[in-house]
Amino acid sequence: MTPYCPAPHDWQRRSPAQAGFDADKLAAALAFAQTQAIQGSTDLTAMLPKGDRHPNDRPLGPLKKRGPTAGLIARQGYLVAAFGPVASVEVTFSCAKSYISALAGVAFDQGLIRDLDEPVSRTVSDSGFDAPQNQSITWQHLLQQTSEWEGELFGLPDWIDRGRQLGQGAAEATVGGTASSADKYRSLEPPGTFWEYNDVRVNRTALSLLRLFRGPLPPVLKQTIMDPIGASTTWEWHGYETSYVEENQQRVQSVSGGTHWGGGLWISTYDHARFGLLFERRGCWNGRQILSEQWIDHALTPCPIKPEYGFLWWLNHQRDLSDLAGPDSFAARGAGGHVVFVEPERELVLVLRWCGAAKAVIDRILASEV
Repeated sequence: MTPYCPAPHDWQRRSPAQAGFDADKLAAALAFAQTQAIQGSTDLTAMLPKGDRHPNDRPLGPLKKRGPTAGLIARQGYLVAAFGPVASVEVTFSCAKSYISALAGVAFDQGLIRDLDEPVSRTVSDSGFDAPQNQSITWQHLLQQTSEWEGELFGLPDWIDRGRQLGQGAAEATVGGTASSADKYRSLEPPGTFWEYNDVRVNRTALSLLRLFRGPLPPVLKQTIMDPIGASTTWEWHGYETSYVEENQQRVQSVSGGTHWGGGLWISTYDHARFGLLFERRGCWNGRQILSEQWIDHALTPCPIKPEYGFLWWLNHQRDLSDLAGPDSFAARGAGGHVVFVEPERELVLVLRWCGAAKAVIDRILASEV
């Protein structure tokens, strides 16, 4: 029997008891979650750089005010519980990176990426990989954030994010991670030997995929993933005022892999949950293989020098996401407390928005199982 997948505009529900939860304990866990909203202004410009280190280290893309904390639980594909404005389209920060990973999977499955260990320069010829430091960068390096790519992209030099580290819990707070002025002079290492959370390089990954698809990424995402999984048409994916490029004789915008400088993926909690369910089902939706299982395995393989990271997904091998979930669980994470948490063993997808204690909330939900 094909596992249940929600149809467009129709998400069937099961009660907590039917889904294997103690109803009272789950209600208490969700009540706790609603007390864990992030602190600070609803004006997201407060979370972004102010241009102190570089003229373009500032909001370059659109922004909108954030909403209150929200969340959703789905088990075996069925909606079990939700709180807050789950239909609201919210800025999602670095959760966008996992959508870039999915589009890399589409490119891989279509044969546009022939070999993950092949230098990107062999298929992307826009001069972005011509410098000696960049010539040996592979797709795997880009997707694991080990590329050490050097250069300027959309008016932003890569050193803006050199020295920026994302440690445990950082994705539950603010963008943060600003580097000192000395950090920009950190000597670069060979590609594949140093892990660094660097949004300039993730944006270079998005641009490289745009080159492969010969057009902007949002229509590709819509056609290959979001429409097949029954997502709404309310989501938006923005780039910057500086991120327009020429491709296929057209002027198109390259999207950002986060909201570090504005823009990024704006999406509802419901649509996030559908995306998480696609990965919980190993790329299959209603009997159709949207992403190959081979790609899912690649995306969730630990990076050798950063084992809690896969291909722009966070992994739970070291219990960074949850103490109670299995080591095969994983998540898309974004600043401001955005989490799309997937626990394959339990057939569970949890989405949290603007939650300041995501790990604690996840574990309370898991502890409410019967």
